Amino acid sequence: MQGLDDRAVLQHILSWPRSTKRLFVAALDAGMGLFAMWVAFTLRLDTLHWPEGKQWIAYALAPALAFPILMNLGLYRAIFRYTGIQALLTTGKAVAIYGAVLLLTLLIGKWEGIPRSVGILQPVIFLLLVGASRSLGWLWLAGRTAAAPHRLLIYGAGTAGAQTAAGLVSARSYHLLAFADDDTSKAGRSINGVRVYAPEALPATVQRLGITDVLLALPSVPRQRRQQIIESLRPLPVRIRTLPGLTDLASGKVTVTDFQDLDIEDLLGRAPVAPDLPLMQQHIAGQVVLVTGAGGSIGSELCRQLAQLGATQLLLVDHSEFALYSIHQELQALAHQGVVQTQLTPLLASVNNPQRMAELCRLHRPVCIYHAAAYKHVPMVEANAAEGIQNNVFGTLNMVRVALEQGVGHFVLVSTDKAVRPTNVMGASKRVAELVLQAMAHATLPPFSAPPAGPQASATNTPWRSPTRFSMVRFGNVLGSSGSVIPLFRQQIAHGGPITVTHPEVTRYFMTIPEAAQLVLQAGAMAEGGDVFVLDMGEPIRIRELAERMVTLAGLTVRDAQHPSGDIAITFTGLRPGEKLYEELLIGDNPLPTAHPRILRAQEERFDWATLSALLTRLQAAALANDPDGMRALLHTLVPGYQPDQPDPPEVAAQAA
Repeated sequence: MQGLDDRAVLQHILSWPRSTKRLFVAALDAGMGLFAMWVAFTLRLDTLHWPEGKQWIAYALAPALAFPILMNLGLYRAIFRYTGIQALLTTGKAVAIYGAVLLLTLLIGKWEGIPRSVGILQPVIFLLLVGASRSLGWLWLAGRTAAAPHRLLIYGAGTAGAQTAAGLVSARSYHLLAFADDDTSKAGRSINGVRVYAPEALPATVQRLGITDVLLALPSVPRQRRQQIIESLRPLPVRIRTLPGLTDLASGKVTVTDFQDLDIEDLLGRAPVAPDLPLMQQHIAGQVVLVTGAGGSIGSELCRQLAQLGATQLLLVDHSEFALYSIHQELQALAHQGVVQTQLTPLLASVNNPQRMAELCRLHRPVCIYHAAAYKHVPMVEANAAEGIQNNVFGTLNMVRVALEQGVGHFVLVSTDKAVRPTNVMGASKRVAELVLQAMAHATLPPFSAPPAGPQASATNTPWRSPTRFSMVRFGNVLGSSGSVIPLFRQQIAHGGPITVTHPEVTRYFMTIPEAAQLVLQAGAMAEGGDVFVLDMGEPIRIRELAERMVTLAGLTVRDAQHPSGDIAITFTGLRPGEKLYEELLIGDNPLPTAHPRILRAQEERFDWATLSALLTRLQAAALANDPDGMRALLHTLVPGYQPDQPDPPEVAAQAA
């Protein structure tokens, strides 16, 4: 009952008008000023004091001088329940000024019966009273507000952990109960009264203190050690969160609102592939570069990295106005901060409009084209096959033709592992796009009105060679992209589940968006013409296991037959149209190494341009006529491994299992 009464009193006080609150605090300060003067006289005279004669002047001076000084320095504008170290420092400054003015006034006045030492004693006592009142008031308010819903342990008792703990002083939603640190010399010690524990003591500590959240304050720890820590915390019933990087910590921007869910790299469970910066800059620095699909997941990351690699001008092409606006605004903000020096040119255009794309290339003369524009959502393209083929195949063909006719030096196609033995239109269309580039790269006669490849091209005995170096980059699913399972699973977990997975055994290769963009840039620099590059992505990940990992890292448990009281259920909805259980990266089995240890060069069959051109003409006619049977038959002819709605080949299923 006492707690309820206190909370009612608190709510009543907090409901006062601001002017009433200020008047109350000012009256409290005036009373403490008078009391401090009485104590100062009592200490100075060494007897209990009662003012007489001109001593009343000193009592009148205390509130008369203190109030305007404290008010001018903003002490009555502060929100009392958010009092922090800065407010206490301001209080000290205000009382110091007040003490100097009071002492000077007493020295000048020389009133009988008022010792000058009172001008020193009273401000010191007044400072103690004011500081104590602010601190006790804050503690009283903090102790009677609703209990913090999150009981926190900070993993990392270094600078980042200490700064975070300081930032939590006025937070209402987190109650810091413990630290943990790998440094055994810190175990048993404390930071601002909060004890530091060794990692091996965490299970018992979490249970004993009722920890609900663990914050990783480890901005500079190696990725491998970070993964080990996360794995050690997974069995515990806690939600694991993280801080931003050292730059934000150093700038003082860290607050409780900066606590984030774990990085996608943490969910991936492996270290990202390290980029080769000199290789990435090889054809970028000082050049004009064009990116199609610039507003998409991969396209926008390509633009970010191209701008930082020193491209002179970056042509951002997208047919979505909002997507183009978003990436342009983001890069412009970096340019205004001086982070990038690249000239940014947003261009609303569609790769299905070859005249518009040719006009843009004639005007801006790009040296490199990164073709990321594509429809990539498998069920969506399956339901709209004609549009998917028009965009993915003939949009690519349009860009290839423009690149040849305008003499663009490098052309890199962003492809997908779904192009390998595809069971869906999206994957088959991307494989046909690869075939277009392979045929162009190995053509011996000009397929279009392409310019000569060099001064020898006019000689009748010299075979034609493409002036554009074509290459394509094939990789797995991109974590965090539009359509990725990560944002979907996070949303489903936030709503209490269930998490929807298509099949218990569905398995995918994964990489991060920055990794994918870096691979595209590095592969473009290594291209010799017609290359299909793939990334050694390690072992594939079961989607079900990824979902379970996300649930446990959120401090929850999976609800299943063995754990009927769990928090989040995982339901299996069945494979979607065109979806495979397992994805592959290679059609053949003889990849070649490259200068990058994690990038391979695939060797795969291709069509000559004359044969491919005839088939493409028929495919476009079928797409324009929206003839599903005709499109499917031609895709099967163009992509021998295309098996729509068929299960995975036995050897692939066996390898993945």
